[in-house]
Amino acid sequence: MPYKEREIEKKYYSIGEVASIFKVAPSLIRYWEGEFDIIKPKKDKKGNRRFTKDDIEKIRYIYQLVKIKGYTLQGAQEVLKTGQEQVFDKAMMVDRLHQIKRFLMEIRDTMHVKAE
Repeated sequence: MPYKEREIEKKYYSIGEVASIFKVAPSLIRYWEGEFDIIKPKKDKKGNRRFTKDDIEKIRYIYQLVKIKGYTLQGAQEVLKTGQEQVFDKAMMVDRLHQIKRFLMEIRDTMHVKAE
């Protein structure tokens, strides 16, 4: 089995990196930070926000509620207050299924290359 290099995992992401993940403006991430109590990025000495993977997952939940499902900010806040675990579980499940799909597509593409 050939050696496969491990990807280096980042611990912290800048607001620009987080915004590009969701294809939104950094100002929207800052706005959501003020509107949703669950988003609490660490700040360095200069005041730059540093987001962890956990912060990004929380933003993903909010993104799904607001941008994909069409909730208002107030509606999304209510959903998070009343059924936070359920929302997180569903969003995590959807994200995990996307990861599995990408993995299976990689295998399929690898098999096509070897077959040719």
